[in-house]
Amino acid sequence: MVKRRSSKGRKPAKKAAPKKQARHSTKPALNKAPARKATRAKKVAAKKAPQKKASAPANSKPASKRTRKPAFDAKLDSANDPSWVAPVWDDDLLLGAHVSTAGGTHNAPPRARAIGASALQIFTKMANRWAERACENGECEAFRAALGETRVRAAIAHDSYLINLASPDETLRRRSIESFVGELQRCAALGLDYLVSHPGNYIDDRASGIRRNADGITEALSRAPGRTILCMETTAGGGSSIGSSFDELAELIALVPEPYRSRMAVCVDTCHAYSAGYDLVNAYADVWAQFDDALGRERLAVLHLNDSKTPFASRRDRHELIGEGSLGERAFRHIMNDERLARVPKVLETPKGTDPTATDAKMLARLRSYRSA
Repeated sequence: MVKRRSSKGRKPAKKAAPKKQARHSTKPALNKAPARKATRAKKVAAKKAPQKKASAPANSKPASKRTRKPAFDAKLDSANDPSWVAPVWDDDLLLGAHVSTAGGTHNAPPRARAIGASALQIFTKMANRWAERACENGECEAFRAALGETRVRAAIAHDSYLINLASPDETLRRRSIESFVGELQRCAALGLDYLVSHPGNYIDDRASGIRRNADGITEALSRAPGRTILCMETTAGGGSSIGSSFDELAELIALVPEPYRSRMAVCVDTCHAYSAGYDLVNAYADVWAQFDDALGRERLAVLHLNDSKTPFASRRDRHELIGEGSLGERAFRHIMNDERLARVPKVLETPKGTDPTATDAKMLARLRSYRSA
């Protein structure tokens, strides 16, 4: 048994105390330094080692972070289920969704057919990688043959998210232009009607960025002739992005000279427009009056139908299922009953979950249910 002493009279022990009596150790602080160093080393090593995240409640969702999209798994998709019955709609609507090209572009049309689509949108390459590719004749023939077996009458591509034609960094901008040319060439090879593109991020000066963007578009269109119409998409307005206002898109298009300007149009994304301050819920008619004044209705070529996870004028791009976000049913009822938009292709880019076909089919049926009898 170790006898306790006052701290003033404590002397260094010659031998270490037994482990079970460690809490009664009479060693001075100096002798504890090696232990502290060891503990510190363990903490450093622990920080460097990969940490396992604590599991959160099933219904918890951090408000400040994007929810990671589940990877497409063909085995879980109803399009590959022999018992799945594809809906068939007896109407003239051009309505569909962005569908996966997993396994090859020729697999996209059957997935569009499985949701009863009359319009489809695809990526012609990996959207988050710079790796470029060409569409060979065999691929193009297979895609067109598969498309011919569907009711799709409007075929759309979306370009890579990495492209930034407005960048002040000449290396990035040149890489973006080359990638953009590739996008247009693949669209021409596959016979796609439209290419939707996000305007770039100006980074330094807005006016200079718009000019760089227009010059990049002009070069790309001159190098990639064809019938594909380039649709500049409205943006939510976050950061230094271009295109959150109709006037800004009009300025961009005006800077592209003819004959290339004739190949340009606009894609209005409902989530982006609402987040940018265009109130499609309470001022629907006014929003389209502003579009007509700035761009002219003839420039509207594609609609992306997405609800929003964030409030009005949030400047954030967070898509939600139709009727389940801040736009709600009202905005989409307006759109689905607006005869001026009847011939405009409309595609979903809403969350798909683990079964894209079942989810998209449900959303398309919901949109159709909004139409007045």
